[in-house]
Amino acid sequence: MNLLRPDWTTMLLAAAVVLLAVGGGVYWLRRRPPSPEELERRRRAYLNRVGRIVEGHILDIREAEAGGNRNPGESRRTLVYYAYSISGVSYETAQDITGLEERACRERLISGQPVSVKYDPANPGNSILIAEDWSGLH
Repeated sequence: MNLLRPDWTTMLLAAAVVLLAVGGGVYWLRRRPPSPEELERRRRAYLNRVGRIVEGHILDIREAEAGGNRNPGESRRTLVYYAYSISGVSYETAQDITGLEERACRERLISGQPVSVKYDPANPGNSILIAEDWSGLH
C-alpha cells in the first residue's frame, strides 16, 4: 500500500519541477526579441571574430532618413556602399555606419577609395567595413 502513495520528498521534487517549467515558459513567452540595432551589433561582432579580409573599394556614401519617411528629420542614417570580389565573384553591398562615425572619419570617405572588407567565409555576401573595434578604412 505504501508503494502507491508517494512520500513528501517526491511530491516536493515534482512541485519544484513543475514550478521551474512554468517559470521557464513564462520567461520564454515574455522575453523581448533583440532590437534591429542589437542584431546588427551582434552581426558585426561575429564578422569581426570569424571574418577573413579581402580588398574592396567604396562605391558611394549616402545619407538616408531612418525608418523611411515616417518621421522626417528625426534621425539620419549614413550608408556606405562598397564592392569586393572573392574567387571571381563580385559583391556590392552597403553598411549602415550610424553610431560608428568617429571610427569611420566620415569626412575622409570618398568614392573609389580602397578599403579592407571582412567577410564570413561560410557566407561571403555577409560582410562589414567597420565594427566597434575594427575598421577597414585606409
